[in-house]
Amino acid sequence: MEPVRFGLVGYGFGGRYFHAPLLAAAPEVDLLGVVTTSDQRRAQVAADSPGRATFGSLEELADAGAEAVAISTPVDTHTPLTERSLSLGLAVVCDKPFALDAAAAYETVQLAAARRLPLAPYQNRRWDSDFRTVRALVADGRLGTVTRFESRFERFAPEPGPPAAGGGTLLDFGSHLVDQALVLLGPATSVYAEWRLRESGLDDDVFVALTHADGVRSHLAGSWSEGAPGLRFRVTGTEGSYVVDGPMDGQEAALVAGQSPATLGDRWGVEPPERWGRLCRGDDGEPVPTERGRWDTFYPAFASAVRGEGPVPVDPRDAVATATVLDAARRSATTGEVVAL
Repeated sequence: MEPVRFGLVGYGFGGRYFHAPLLAAAPEVDLLGVVTTSDQRRAQVAADSPGRATFGSLEELADAGAEAVAISTPVDTHTPLTERSLSLGLAVVCDKPFALDAAAAYETVQLAAARRLPLAPYQNRRWDSDFRTVRALVADGRLGTVTRFESRFERFAPEPGPPAAGGGTLLDFGSHLVDQALVLLGPATSVYAEWRLRESGLDDDVFVALTHADGVRSHLAGSWSEGAPGLRFRVTGTEGSYVVDGPMDGQEAALVAGQSPATLGDRWGVEPPERWGRLCRGDDGEPVPTERGRWDTFYPAFASAVRGEGPVPVDPRDAVATATVLDAARRSATTGEVVAL
């Protein structure tokens, strides 16, 4: 397949560490350069990847022959940048949170459909090693009938707390937590949420409870100020529970350390035995080999979609569903009510 000519919009933490290395490592992608107006970011691009081009606007990128963009910028710019990219005829991957609310997400999805352009929210956590293991155990029936799904993104960084670029913990961590719950258990029918508002005005210490259409419940938590982070996952079923109590999937740490699928090859996304989760039945527990993390498959799949050779890796309508739940959670956390969907 002829590589898809890609541009990266933004070079903050997400662009620099999550997107640029994965784009550069994908044979199906030709990374033309980075769109940024910051002199500091341009210098970082030059230091990280000597010779890589930078562009001052989406228009410059399009004029250079780009076919697609990956947008990794502050959340309040996602909708205007995505819609401007689509208007230029570019396929788009937009980082999470995909939009500030469900109405904006819906309008963007409609625009992409009208222009017949591939669009995908960057829900890379679907390919976390531990979540892939959860999905495999549920699909194989090893837990029996699932009754409760518990999932946490908890970190201890009380100062400065949630980054403003993410729009608060509910939008930032919640985008992944809710997406994983909906992928695993299907649509939600009601939402209850709690949060703590910081002096910055951003929310933190978020708890979201979902009831799914089949009656299964999800308990989701996100925090930047949890000194004793809880279990990453506890998935309870009629035949036992799967527990992950170690650190989160290691792909983020590998990227921040300067590794990538290009440098690690078949070792990319492989978790050592000491990080495996356990299948528990009362006092009895057995380690379960963790599935390989596969963030490296997202951009090759999206490039294939641009070439008309397959679907996008994440349906953009899923971003609308996630945003709908997050809107309901915001309302619930504000009013204390349980919100029906």
